[in-house]
Amino acid sequence: MVKQVQNAVFAAILAGVIIAPIFGFQILRVGAQTTLKPDWPMIYWGMALVFVFQLIRPHLLRLFLKTKGGAIRLPTFKNKTRQGLLFLLVAAALIWPFFAGRAEIDIATLVLIYIMLGLGLNIVVGFAGLLDLGFVWFYAVGAYTYALLFHWAGWGFWASLPMAGAMAALFGYLLGFPVLRLRGDYLAIVTLGFGEIIRLLLINLYPITGGPDGIAGIPKPTVFGYTMARRAPEGEQTFHQLMGWQFNNVDVIIYLYILALILALVTLFVSNRLVRMPVGRAWEALREDEIACRSLGLNPTGVKLSAFTIGAMFAGFGGAFFAARQGIVNPESFTFIESALILAVVVLGGMGSQLGVILAAILLTVVPEIARQFAEYRMLIFGLVMVVMMAWRPQGLLPVKRPQVEL
Repeated sequence: MVKQVQNAVFAAILAGVIIAPIFGFQILRVGAQTTLKPDWPMIYWGMALVFVFQLIRPHLLRLFLKTKGGAIRLPTFKNKTRQGLLFLLVAAALIWPFFAGRAEIDIATLVLIYIMLGLGLNIVVGFAGLLDLGFVWFYAVGAYTYALLFHWAGWGFWASLPMAGAMAALFGYLLGFPVLRLRGDYLAIVTLGFGEIIRLLLINLYPITGGPDGIAGIPKPTVFGYTMARRAPEGEQTFHQLMGWQFNNVDVIIYLYILALILALVTLFVSNRLVRMPVGRAWEALREDEIACRSLGLNPTGVKLSAFTIGAMFAGFGGAFFAARQGIVNPESFTFIESALILAVVVLGGMGSQLGVILAAILLTVVPEIARQFAEYRMLIFGLVMVVMMAWRPQGLLPVKRPQVEL
């Protein structure tokens, strides 16, 4: 009990340190003078809530979660129950946009893009244990593949989507060769350098990529060949004209959301199946001990190349969808901070945990959008949250359960 109170006091003090500079002080300007007015009740209430929550948290966990030997674990469901819950969640996700606003649907679409990217990077970092700091550049390869195919060859989204995944996979395969003998910090440095090479190429190949201006006018995905727009090209028909509906911009937003949801579900299904296959077991063996992996007859070269290739392919699909959603691509959309954010999604959710990646993608995307009035403190809050997570729960929000045998 004494240790529990000590932890609650420490959490309350830490909460006060975080709340004070963000919510606890107001800047007042009177003429040429600027004063700082403290809001002590806000700070005290925040610390009190954190203190009480830390005290009752163990009791809440015992109440809602099953425990065994002092370790907390989530309740397990039978296969039919799990499938039923998954079906209900997917059905709710499909119905929800028809009752939500345009801004909420836009944010949800962005969340689904980060879920796709997080699941792709989870293969490289979470399953194979290869630290990749240049993952966003595979995302850029997929986006520019669709943009260039449309700009130079007139290809549509559906024809360009497999090519975007294939090109990103090719770049991932090529990246795998220089890093076959590298691990840890050295691997991170090489992947970061590879990403910078791609960014500089996109900027300097002005006649092809448009340089810093990028490529604009990228069309949205069609529905069975019919455009989702107010007007169709000469001699064609829009999807709304085909169905006899009146055009509404929200319909395009909903369509993009449903398409992003389908791509995210496909990514989740494929990655989940891959983990259960021999290649997934080989990734885990490589992550745990490369020497033991080699002694078991596995080829670390092929295992690493497969992880980089498959992870990059999912990023390429996400990049093609991003280009279609935005209608424009330029190098500023694929900065290093995006790579750091995708890596934070994997680390915060739990290395190798697919459910944790989905939860972390939702948190890291939705919370900053809700707290837009504190946009100038976004990176400060983000950094503090990551530091607290690494100190309090380094295994992530929902760590993956490792197979084990109890004697």
